[in-house]
Amino acid sequence: MSKSWKDTKDFVGLEEVSKIEFLVPLFAEALGTFLLVLIGCASCISWSIIGTAADPTVFHIAFTFGLAVATLAQVLGPISGCHINPAVTLGLVVSGNCTILRGLCYVVCQCCGAIAGAGVLKMALPSELTNRSLGLTLLNAKVESGQGILIEAIITFLLVLVVHAVTDPKRHDCRGWAPLAIGLTITVCHLAVVPATGSSMNPARSLGPAVILGDWRYQWIYWVGPILGGILAGAIYRMGFKARSKDEDEASYDF
Repeated sequence: MSKSWKDTKDFVGLEEVSKIEFLVPLFAEALGTFLLVLIGCASCISWSIIGTAADPTVFHIAFTFGLAVATLAQVLGPISGCHINPAVTLGLVVSGNCTILRGLCYVVCQCCGAIAGAGVLKMALPSELTNRSLGLTLLNAKVESGQGILIEAIITFLLVLVVHAVTDPKRHDCRGWAPLAIGLTITVCHLAVVPATGSSMNPARSLGPAVILGDWRYQWIYWVGPILGGILAGAIYRMGFKARSKDEDEASYDF
């Protein structure tokens, strides 16, 4: 078998996805995205509608999503890499740290998990609350579509760049910090732009509430922006930022 054919085969990943053990990381991705949407979107719901609590603040939402991802990364990282975000997965595919077929399977499981998470959240809370919001991401009335795409692309670019940096096995300064670094990145991005776009930076996170509520406004923006940012970050890290050593093994996408 020629080296070029072997490299192509490894990049596609047919062999790894055909193994029964591959079902475990698939379940981990679905479960992780399910919990992210369930917990994260719960923090976005305003209980003031029924007069039992104040509206959620940007600080409240930002730290809920950031801590949720950090927690999930600690648990699921060694199992699937805890991508729980199609933009992260596609960025890792571009950088060569995730095979094409694994990436496609991950994205499908992430979307299914997100929809299930939003569905369970709707069932778990009073209908007066969930019929109005459910954590749906929408553009601010003053923000144009192009601006929304740019904002989502920038914050997702930062996220995927950080993911690559802290999971690069040749960078010894980052060992043990991946969950915290990624969680803090999500927190700071939410603090910056929740009022503008809702700070999705995750197509699956936006898809779940949209499917359950049947509200598709701006949904394309929350796919185009994050995916562009994730792909660009993966390409830039591979071409210029990847740590180099004598052993040029590919970086692991596992936390």
